[in-house]
Amino acid sequence: MQVVVIGAGPAGLMSAEVLSAAGLSVAVYDRMPSPARKFLMAGRGGLNLTHSEPFERFVARYGKAAARLRPSLESFTPADLRAWADGLGAETFVGSSGRIFPKAMKASPVLRDWLKRLENQGVEMHLRHDWRGWDGGKLMFERDGKSVFIQPDATILALGGASWPRLGGDGGWKPLLESAGVAVKPFQPSNVGFNVSWTPMFAERNAGTPLKTIALTFAGKTVRGEIMLTRHGVEGGAIYALSAALRDAIVRNGHADLVIDLRPDLSAGQVISKLGRASPKDSLSNRLRKTLGLTPAAIALMHETGATDVKAVTLRLTGVQGLDRAISSAGGIALDAVTDTFELKSLPGVYAVGEMLDWEAPTGGYLLQACFSTAVTTAHAITNSA
Repeated sequence: MQVVVIGAGPAGLMSAEVLSAAGLSVAVYDRMPSPARKFLMAGRGGLNLTHSEPFERFVARYGKAAARLRPSLESFTPADLRAWADGLGAETFVGSSGRIFPKAMKASPVLRDWLKRLENQGVEMHLRHDWRGWDGGKLMFERDGKSVFIQPDATILALGGASWPRLGGDGGWKPLLESAGVAVKPFQPSNVGFNVSWTPMFAERNAGTPLKTIALTFAGKTVRGEIMLTRHGVEGGAIYALSAALRDAIVRNGHADLVIDLRPDLSAGQVISKLGRASPKDSLSNRLRKTLGLTPAAIALMHETGATDVKAVTLRLTGVQGLDRAISSAGGIALDAVTDTFELKSLPGVYAVGEMLDWEAPTGGYLLQACFSTAVTTAHAITNSA
Protein backbone atom coordinates (compact mmCIF):
# COMPACT_ATOMS: atom_id res chain seq x y z
CA MET A 1 0.00 0.00 0.00
CA GLN A 2 1.37 3.40 -0.99
CA VAL A 3 0.57 6.45 1.13
CA VAL A 4 1.41 10.04 0.25
CA VAL A 5 1.75 12.56 3.06
CA ILE A 6 1.51 16.20 1.98
CA GLY A 7 3.23 18.45 4.49
CA ALA A 8 6.54 17.83 6.27
CA GLY A 9 5.65 19.39 9.61
CA PRO A 10 5.24 17.50 12.91
CA ALA A 11 1.85 15.97 11.99
CA GLY A 12 3.05 14.85 8.57
CA LEU A 13 6.31 13.40 9.81
CA MET A 14 4.60 11.52 12.65
CA SER A 15 2.09 10.07 10.19
CA ALA A 16 4.98 8.94 7.99
CA GLU A 17 6.81 7.39 10.93
CA VAL A 18 3.87 5.29 12.13
CA LEU A 19 2.95 4.15 8.61
CA SER A 20 6.49 3.25 7.57
CA ALA A 21 7.10 1.41 10.85
CA ALA A 22 4.12 -0.76 9.93
CA GLY A 23 5.72 -1.63 6.59
CA LEU A 24 3.74 0.66 4.30
CA SER A 25 5.35 2.57 1.44
CA VAL A 26 5.37 6.26 2.38
CA ALA A 27 6.38 9.39 0.48
CA VAL A 28 6.29 12.88 2.02
CA TYR A 29 5.83 15.94 -0.20
CA ASP A 30 6.38 19.55 0.86
CA ARG A 31 6.67 22.79 -1.07
CA MET A 32 9.44 24.22 1.14
CA PRO A 33 13.17 23.48 0.55
CA SER A 34 13.55 21.87 3.99
CA PRO A 35 11.14 20.07 6.34
CA ALA A 36 9.51 21.17 9.59
CA ARG A 37 10.42 24.87 9.45
CA LYS A 38 7.75 25.96 11.93
CA PHE A 39 8.80 23.13 14.27
CA LEU A 40 12.33 24.49 14.23
CA MET A 41 11.14 28.05 14.79
CA ALA A 42 8.96 26.95 17.72
CA GLY A 43 11.98 25.28 19.28
CA ARG A 44 14.19 28.36 19.27
CA GLY A 45 13.09 29.33 22.76
CA GLY A 46 12.98 25.74 24.01
CA LEU A 47 10.94 23.01 22.32
CA ASN A 48 7.75 22.71 24.39
CA LEU A 49 6.53 19.25 23.36
CA THR A 50 3.56 18.74 25.69
CA HIS A 51 2.33 19.33 29.25
CA SER A 52 2.36 17.29 32.45
CA GLU A 53 -0.94 18.42 33.99
CA PRO A 54 -3.67 15.86 34.84
CA PHE A 55 -5.25 14.40 31.72
CA GLU A 56 -8.78 15.72 32.26
CA ARG A 57 -7.49 19.24 32.68
CA PHE A 58 -5.24 18.71 29.65
CA VAL A 59 -8.15 17.66 27.40
CA ALA A 60 -10.24 20.63 28.55
CA ARG A 61 -7.65 23.00 27.03
CA TYR A 62 -9.08 22.19 23.60
CA GLY A 63 -12.39 23.88 24.40
CA LYS A 64 -15.19 23.16 21.94
CA ALA A 65 -13.10 20.52 20.14
CA ALA A 66 -12.19 18.59 23.31
CA ALA A 67 -14.74 15.81 22.81
CA ARG A 68 -13.65 15.16 19.22
CA LEU A 69 -9.96 15.19 20.06
CA ARG A 70 -10.22 13.11 23.24
CA PRO A 71 -9.96 9.67 21.54
CA SER A 72 -6.80 10.75 19.72
CA LEU A 73 -5.28 12.24 22.87
CA GLU A 74 -6.07 9.01 24.70
CA SER A 75 -4.49 6.86 21.99
CA PHE A 76 -1.30 8.94 21.94
CA THR A 77 -0.97 10.68 25.29
CA PRO A 78 1.56 13.18 26.65
CA ALA A 79 3.32 10.22 28.27
CA ASP A 80 3.52 8.52 24.86
CA LEU A 81 4.98 11.67 23.35
CA ARG A 82 7.64 11.79 26.07
CA ALA A 83 8.47 8.14 25.41
CA TRP A 84 8.75 8.88 21.69
CA ALA A 85 11.16 11.75 22.32
CA ASP A 86 13.19 9.61 24.72
CA GLY A 87 13.42 6.98 21.98
CA LEU A 88 15.01 9.56 19.71
CA GLY A 89 17.60 10.27 22.37
CA ALA A 90 15.89 13.56 23.31
CA GLU A 91 15.34 12.86 27.01
CA THR A 92 12.68 15.16 28.42
CA PHE A 93 12.06 16.98 31.69
CA VAL A 94 9.16 18.81 33.34
CA GLY A 95 9.70 22.53 33.76
CA SER A 96 8.51 24.59 36.72
CA SER A 97 5.29 25.48 34.86
CA GLY A 98 4.51 21.84 34.11
CA ARG A 99 5.57 22.15 30.48
CA ILE A 100 7.67 19.35 29.03
CA PHE A 101 10.87 20.01 27.09
CA PRO A 102 13.81 17.98 25.76
CA LYS A 103 16.80 18.50 28.02
CA ALA A 104 18.76 19.94 25.10
CA MET A 105 16.02 22.64 24.82
CA LYS A 106 16.43 22.63 21.05
CA ALA A 107 14.38 21.39 18.12
CA SER A 108 17.24 20.90 15.66
CA PRO A 109 18.78 17.74 17.20
CA VAL A 110 15.32 16.21 17.62
CA LEU A 111 14.48 16.88 13.97
CA ARG A 112 17.84 15.64 12.75
CA ASP A 113 17.48 12.32 14.55
CA TRP A 114 13.83 12.06 13.53
CA LEU A 115 14.61 12.50 9.83
CA LYS A 116 17.34 9.90 10.13
CA ARG A 117 14.84 7.45 11.60
CA LEU A 118 12.41 8.12 8.76
CA GLU A 119 15.15 7.60 6.21
CA ASN A 120 16.07 4.29 7.82
CA GLN A 121 12.41 3.24 7.67
CA GLY A 122 12.34 3.91 3.93
CA VAL A 123 10.32 7.14 3.89
CA GLU A 124 10.90 9.13 0.69
CA MET A 125 11.16 12.91 1.06
CA HIS A 126 10.19 15.10 -1.90
CA LEU A 127 10.81 18.79 -1.21
CA ARG A 128 9.99 21.83 -3.34
CA HIS A 129 6.80 20.12 -4.52
CA ASP A 130 3.84 22.52 -4.41
CA TRP A 131 0.53 20.67 -4.12
CA ARG A 132 -2.05 21.96 -6.62
CA GLY A 133 -4.98 19.65 -5.91
CA TRP A 134 -6.25 16.76 -8.01
CA ASP A 135 -6.34 16.08 -11.72
CA GLY A 136 -8.36 13.09 -12.87
CA GLY A 137 -8.13 11.49 -9.44
CA LYS A 138 -4.37 11.96 -9.25
CA LEU A 139 -2.53 14.28 -6.89
CA MET A 140 -0.94 17.11 -8.81
CA PHE A 141 2.25 18.89 -7.72
CA GLU A 142 4.32 21.59 -9.35
CA ARG A 143 8.10 21.18 -9.27
CA ASP A 144 10.38 23.63 -11.09
CA GLY A 145 7.55 24.71 -13.37
CA LYS A 146 6.62 21.14 -14.28
CA SER A 147 3.62 19.11 -13.19
CA VAL A 148 4.08 15.89 -11.23
CA PHE A 149 1.19 13.43 -10.89
CA ILE A 150 0.86 10.73 -8.20
CA GLN A 151 -1.96 8.28 -7.54
CA PRO A 152 -1.47 6.74 -4.07
CA ASP A 153 -3.77 4.34 -2.25
CA ALA A 154 -4.27 6.87 0.55
CA THR A 155 -3.39 10.51 1.11
CA ILE A 156 -2.75 12.38 4.34
CA LEU A 157 -2.97 16.16 4.26
CA ALA A 158 -0.79 17.77 6.92
CA LEU A 159 -0.47 21.29 5.56
CA GLY A 160 -0.90 23.24 8.80
CA GLY A 161 -3.08 26.24 9.51
CA ALA A 162 -2.76 29.82 8.32
CA SER A 163 -0.24 31.33 10.72
CA TRP A 164 3.48 31.77 9.97
CA PRO A 165 3.01 32.08 6.18
CA ARG A 166 6.71 32.70 5.59
CA LEU A 167 7.40 29.22 6.97
CA GLY A 168 4.88 27.58 4.68
CA GLY A 169 1.64 27.68 6.66
CA ASP A 170 -0.53 30.15 4.76
CA GLY A 171 -3.78 28.21 4.42
CA GLY A 172 -3.42 28.21 0.65
CA TRP A 173 -5.00 24.75 0.57
CA LYS A 174 -8.42 26.11 1.59
CA PRO A 175 -9.83 26.78 -1.93
CA LEU A 176 -8.53 23.41 -3.15
CA LEU A 177 -10.55 21.55 -0.55
CA GLU A 178 -13.59 23.80 -0.79
CA SER A 179 -13.76 23.16 -4.53
CA ALA A 180 -13.80 19.44 -3.69
CA GLY A 181 -16.80 19.87 -1.40
CA VAL A 182 -15.00 20.02 1.96
CA ALA A 183 -16.42 22.45 4.52
CA VAL A 184 -13.67 24.79 5.77
CA LYS A 185 -14.23 27.32 8.55
CA PRO A 186 -12.69 30.80 8.11
CA PHE A 187 -9.22 31.21 9.61
CA GLN A 188 -8.79 33.37 12.69
CA PRO A 189 -5.66 34.26 14.67
CA SER A 190 -5.10 32.27 17.85
CA ASN A 191 -2.45 32.62 20.55
CA VAL A 192 -2.05 36.18 19.44
CA GLY A 193 -1.54 39.65 20.89
CA PHE A 194 -4.21 42.32 21.24
CA ASN A 195 -4.27 46.03 20.55
CA VAL A 196 -4.62 48.67 23.25
CA SER A 197 -4.98 52.41 22.66
CA TRP A 198 -1.99 53.44 24.77
CA THR A 199 -1.06 57.07 25.16
CA PRO A 200 2.15 57.79 23.20
CA MET A 201 4.17 58.39 26.38
CA PHE A 202 3.12 55.06 27.95
CA ALA A 203 3.91 53.14 24.77
CA GLU A 204 7.31 54.78 24.40
CA ARG A 205 8.36 54.15 27.99
CA ASN A 206 6.97 50.66 28.55
CA ALA A 207 7.01 48.77 25.25
CA GLY A 208 9.00 45.58 25.66
CA THR A 209 8.48 45.42 29.43
CA PRO A 210 6.97 42.32 31.05
CA LEU A 211 4.43 42.20 33.85
CA LYS A 212 5.22 39.06 35.83
CA THR A 213 3.37 37.01 38.43
CA ILE A 214 -0.02 38.51 37.66
CA ALA A 215 -3.50 37.10 37.10
CA LEU A 216 -5.83 37.88 34.21
CA THR A 217 -9.59 37.41 34.32
CA PHE A 218 -12.04 37.44 31.46
CA ALA A 219 -15.50 35.89 31.06
CA GLY A 220 -15.23 34.12 34.40
CA LYS A 221 -11.88 32.48 33.69
CA THR A 222 -8.69 33.44 35.55
CA VAL A 223 -5.18 32.68 34.33
CA ARG A 224 -1.92 33.30 36.16
CA GLY A 225 1.32 34.06 34.38
CA GLU A 226 2.93 37.02 32.69
CA ILE A 227 2.31 39.33 29.77
CA MET A 228 4.45 41.62 27.67
CA LEU A 229 3.57 45.25 27.09
CA THR A 230 4.14 46.15 23.44
CA ARG A 231 3.99 49.36 21.49
CA HIS A 232 0.58 48.40 20.16
CA GLY A 233 -0.89 46.42 23.05
CA VAL A 234 -0.23 43.22 24.99
CA GLU A 235 0.91 39.68 24.27
CA GLY A 236 2.33 36.68 26.12
CA GLY A 237 1.41 33.32 27.60
CA ALA A 238 -1.32 34.46 29.98
CA ILE A 239 -2.98 36.46 27.20
CA TYR A 240 -2.75 33.50 24.82
CA ALA A 241 -4.58 31.28 27.31
CA LEU A 242 -7.57 33.63 27.00
CA SER A 243 -7.12 34.57 23.36
CA ALA A 244 -10.08 32.63 21.94
CA ALA A 245 -12.60 34.23 24.30
CA LEU A 246 -11.01 37.67 23.96
CA ARG A 247 -10.96 37.44 20.17
CA ASP A 248 -14.59 36.36 19.97
CA ALA A 249 -15.67 39.17 22.30
CA ILE A 250 -13.85 41.78 20.22
CA VAL A 251 -15.42 40.45 17.02
CA ARG A 252 -18.82 40.57 18.70
CA ASN A 253 -18.60 43.82 20.69
CA GLY A 254 -15.69 45.77 19.23
CA HIS A 255 -13.69 45.51 22.45
CA ALA A 256 -12.96 43.28 25.45
CA ASP A 257 -12.33 44.43 29.02
CA LEU A 258 -9.58 42.38 30.64
CA VAL A 259 -9.17 42.55 34.43
CA ILE A 260 -5.60 42.33 35.76
CA ASP A 261 -4.67 41.47 39.34
CA LEU A 262 -1.16 42.81 39.85
CA ARG A 263 -0.76 41.04 43.22
CA PRO A 264 -2.71 37.77 43.05
CA ASP A 265 -0.87 36.27 46.03
CA LEU A 266 -2.26 38.95 48.34
CA SER A 267 -5.86 39.22 49.46
CA ALA A 268 -7.68 42.53 49.20
CA GLY A 269 -7.39 42.87 52.97
CA GLN A 270 -3.65 42.29 52.89
CA VAL A 271 -3.24 44.94 50.19
CA ILE A 272 -5.18 47.48 52.26
CA SER A 273 -3.16 46.61 55.36
CA LYS A 274 0.17 47.01 53.60
CA LEU A 275 -0.80 50.31 52.01
CA GLY A 276 -2.00 51.53 55.38
CA ARG A 277 1.51 51.17 56.80
CA ALA A 278 3.01 53.48 54.17
CA SER A 279 4.18 56.95 55.06
CA PRO A 280 1.48 59.55 54.29
CA LYS A 281 4.25 61.73 52.88
CA ASP A 282 4.93 59.25 50.07
CA SER A 283 3.29 59.65 46.69
CA LEU A 284 0.92 56.93 45.50
CA SER A 285 3.61 55.58 43.19
CA ASN A 286 6.10 55.30 46.05
CA ARG A 287 3.53 53.61 48.27
CA LEU A 288 2.77 51.06 45.58
CA ARG A 289 6.47 50.44 45.01
CA LYS A 290 7.55 50.29 48.66
CA THR A 291 4.66 48.40 50.24
CA LEU A 292 3.49 46.15 47.39
CA GLY A 293 6.68 45.84 45.36
CA LEU A 294 5.04 46.93 42.12
CA THR A 295 7.39 47.55 39.21
CA PRO A 296 7.49 50.91 37.43
CA ALA A 297 5.62 49.37 34.48
CA ALA A 298 2.86 48.04 36.74
CA ILE A 299 2.51 51.43 38.41
CA ALA A 300 2.47 53.14 35.02
CA LEU A 301 -0.29 50.76 33.91
CA MET A 302 -2.41 51.82 36.87
CA HIS A 303 -1.93 55.46 35.97
CA GLU A 304 -2.62 54.74 32.29
CA THR A 305 -5.91 52.99 33.02
CA GLY A 306 -6.98 55.19 35.93
CA ALA A 307 -7.08 52.15 38.22
CA THR A 308 -7.15 52.61 41.99
CA ASP A 309 -7.18 48.92 42.96
CA VAL A 310 -4.08 46.79 42.24
CA LYS A 311 -6.32 43.73 42.21
CA ALA A 312 -8.70 45.02 39.56
CA VAL A 313 -6.95 46.95 36.81
CA THR A 314 -9.31 47.03 33.84
CA LEU A 315 -7.58 47.07 30.46
CA ARG A 316 -9.68 47.61 27.34
CA LEU A 317 -8.49 45.60 24.34
CA THR A 318 -9.57 47.26 21.11
CA GLY A 319 -8.43 44.86 18.42
CA VAL A 320 -6.91 41.49 17.55
CA GLN A 321 -3.54 41.31 15.85
CA GLY A 322 -3.43 39.50 12.52
CA LEU A 323 -2.65 35.97 11.39
CA ASP A 324 0.84 37.07 10.38
CA ARG A 325 1.59 37.72 14.08
CA ALA A 326 -0.30 34.73 15.50
CA ILE A 327 1.39 31.64 16.89
CA SER A 328 -1.43 29.45 15.60
CA SER A 329 -4.78 29.75 13.86
CA ALA A 330 -8.36 28.76 14.55
CA GLY A 331 -10.65 27.62 11.77
CA GLY A 332 -9.83 25.09 9.10
CA ILE A 333 -11.55 21.88 8.09
CA ALA A 334 -14.83 21.56 9.97
CA LEU A 335 -14.75 18.63 12.38
CA ASP A 336 -18.12 17.41 11.14
CA ALA A 337 -16.56 17.13 7.67
CA VAL A 338 -14.27 14.31 8.83
CA THR A 339 -14.78 10.87 10.35
CA ASP A 340 -13.49 9.78 13.76
CA THR A 341 -10.20 8.89 12.06
CA PHE A 342 -10.06 12.26 10.25
CA GLU A 343 -10.91 10.91 6.81
CA LEU A 344 -12.63 13.55 4.68
CA LYS A 345 -16.24 12.44 4.23
CA SER A 346 -16.46 13.92 0.75
CA LEU A 347 -13.08 12.49 -0.34
CA PRO A 348 -12.72 8.83 0.68
CA GLY A 349 -9.10 7.80 1.10
CA VAL A 350 -8.01 11.37 1.91
CA TYR A 351 -7.28 12.31 5.53
CA ALA A 352 -6.40 15.58 7.27
CA VAL A 353 -4.40 15.93 10.47
CA GLY A 354 -2.89 18.56 12.74
CA GLU A 355 -3.66 22.26 12.49
CA MET A 356 -5.61 21.88 9.24
CA LEU A 357 -8.54 20.84 11.43
CA ASP A 358 -10.81 23.32 13.18
CA TRP A 359 -9.50 23.23 16.75
CA GLU A 360 -7.41 25.58 18.83
CA ALA A 361 -5.56 25.44 22.13
CA PRO A 362 -3.25 27.70 24.12
CA THR A 363 0.52 27.47 24.05
CA GLY A 364 2.05 25.11 26.59
CA GLY A 365 2.57 21.97 24.54
CA TYR A 366 -1.09 21.51 23.59
CA LEU A 367 -0.60 22.49 19.95
CA LEU A 368 2.14 19.98 19.21
CA GLN A 369 0.44 17.24 21.22
CA ALA A 370 -2.76 17.44 19.16
CA CYS A 371 -0.76 17.49 15.92
CA PHE A 372 1.04 14.29 16.94
CA SER A 373 -2.07 12.60 18.34
CA THR A 374 -4.30 13.21 15.30
CA ALA A 375 -1.47 12.00 13.06
CA VAL A 376 -1.13 8.76 15.02
CA THR A 377 -4.89 8.17 14.92
CA THR A 378 -5.01 8.51 11.15
CA ALA A 379 -1.86 6.45 10.56
CA HIS A 380 -3.27 3.59 12.66
CA ALA A 381 -6.56 3.74 10.74
CA ILE A 382 -4.77 3.46 7.40
CA THR A 383 -2.51 0.69 8.68
CA ASN A 384 -5.48 -1.31 9.94
CA SER A 385 -7.21 -0.99 6.57
CA ALA A 386 -4.17 -2.02 4.53
